[in-house]
Amino acid sequence: LVQWDFFFLNVTWKCLDILELAELFTSDYAELFFVSPSEWNDVVVAREGSPTILVCTDTNRGSVAINWMVKPLGVRQWKLLLSANDRKEFSGGSLKDSMRLSDPEFGESGDFSLFFLPTMEDSGFYLCMIKQAGRTVKEKIILLAILKVTVIPAPPILQYATLRLIATVSPDFAVTKITWAAPGGVSMRSEKHPKFGTVAKLPQVQNSDSGAYVCMVHPWGNSSKALFAFNVDVSVEVASFTNITHGPLISTGTLAHTSFPLTCPAVQGDYVLLYWLPPDSKKQNNMKVVFTYDRWRGSTLLTEQSKRLQLAGPPRHDGGPYICEVFLNDNTFSQRTLLSVLKGNGFTRLLELGCVYSELSQVQSATWKHENQSRRLRMISSGPGSITTVVPLPITSDTAGNYTCTLQLKNGQTVLATHTVTLPPEESVSVTTPSLLPCLSALLLLVPLVAVAVSVLLWRQKHISDRIEQSLSVQSGETENIYENPQDIRQVMNQIVEDDVYKELEAGKQKALHHL
Repeated sequence: LVQWDFFFLNVTWKCLDILELAELFTSDYAELFFVSPSEWNDVVVAREGSPTILVCTDTNRGSVAINWMVKPLGVRQWKLLLSANDRKEFSGGSLKDSMRLSDPEFGESGDFSLFFLPTMEDSGFYLCMIKQAGRTVKEKIILLAILKVTVIPAPPILQYATLRLIATVSPDFAVTKITWAAPGGVSMRSEKHPKFGTVAKLPQVQNSDSGAYVCMVHPWGNSSKALFAFNVDVSVEVASFTNITHGPLISTGTLAHTSFPLTCPAVQGDYVLLYWLPPDSKKQNNMKVVFTYDRWRGSTLLTEQSKRLQLAGPPRHDGGPYICEVFLNDNTFSQRTLLSVLKGNGFTRLLELGCVYSELSQVQSATWKHENQSRRLRMISSGPGSITTVVPLPITSDTAGNYTCTLQLKNGQTVLATHTVTLPPEESVSVTTPSLLPCLSALLLLVPLVAVAVSVLLWRQKHISDRIEQSLSVQSGETENIYENPQDIRQVMNQIVEDDVYKELEAGKQKALHHL
């Protein structure tokens, strides 16, 4: 590691190649090899094209002479701008049309300041040399830095546009930093770019953003001022923002409560807006803003819905159309996503398997299927966005297995929700009765045995319900949609349950009488 100090420039060199070294030496920093910061007495920052005065005063009066000289950046020798005494004035070859002494009566006032309207090319070093009786009585070197401010778009700015404030200073080494403040003195975020200068942006401007913005330039080294402030007036007019690029519509689906990434335009923008419309809404103009991000103001708006989308995945009622808009300078990029959310429900008491879904406009069909494709399931629908199938009791090897609800979209994509119904474990009830018990005691056993039989049946049904598990997956496949009357299914199911209860009670009675 070698450390070199070039006046105020302190650079730690690690592994710079020849090209990097050459680039540094051909930049504004190359001037540092010719002029030390101790060689100038003041730094003045002037805005391009604005009236500027390089102040130079002295207490000597009477017969005095003034010489103003300039040394542009990268030049070793001084050049004469003008020379004057109490009788006449001489112009040098480097004098600009707008240059003149601030006070023609400088011999009486002691004000030898230079006035002109600088351009970016006028940056450099200026020397004020005062002589009296052929002797130099004062020298003052001023480093003049020129500020160029660019406002894009040019005022008046249309509402909802992105305001860009760009500040460039030449030479760059004359200042330590440039900052921006909005009307009211609010600090703005800014970024420094090697090619463009210091940039501050204000996306989505409103009428309230009109006013005076302040560019503050902080000089480096000897300076009579800690900073130079320049006002930039900005006015905003009401207008529509129509320069929008629309991406292709995305039609997709997902399972409820699973992570789902919403697609936004692939643009490094300044501002992001996410709109949402509840699924199956009749009014398409009531979209809600659910998420905003402003990179320059450093603000983010999260609603309860956008938090669910980011953390836990959307519930069924969070389906619907989403529009993500990204703003970059004067351009807007928009991406629309139509989302259907599928949710499977298992109503274990009735052994009904339900399936609900949203955003019906893009749904082709919805159906239940058993893992045994040859089994035909009876399905019912309580209304749009819902389909149910019933598993008959008791659970057998034929009815156990995976039941899959398949949602097929019109674009061919499918979303699956799977429920697993398992067989109950083998159960046995054994009751031992002593042979010497009296008949009355045997008869008294009848009531407990019946109660035990009923309890076993209820326990088995509850155990079956508790073993229903849910697993979710997404894949492609062909589906069909069949709707049945719910009353037919419920009547058949109730009849099966009643028959099974009577059979269990009858079996309990026969066992008790056998022991008698």
